[in-house]
Amino acid sequence: MNNDIISGKWSQLKGKAKAKWGDLSDDVFDVAEGNAEYLSGKLQERYGWSRERADEEVKHFGKTLD
Repeated sequence: MNNDIISGKWSQLKGKAKAKWGDLSDDVFDVAEGNAEYLSGKLQERYGWSRERADEEVKHFGKTLD
């Protein structure tokens, strides 16, 4: 699933994202509005992951939604 689809269905997917990354605040998900790059940056900040790992997590999340 590409980033455009994630962005377009964000309101439906937000609950799944919250369940997966529960350490992120509701505000982060509200601001993200499906923006994969923003979400990846917040995952990197919160979990201390490398940029590559955070990008992979978001990419994998998108693939599980197909």
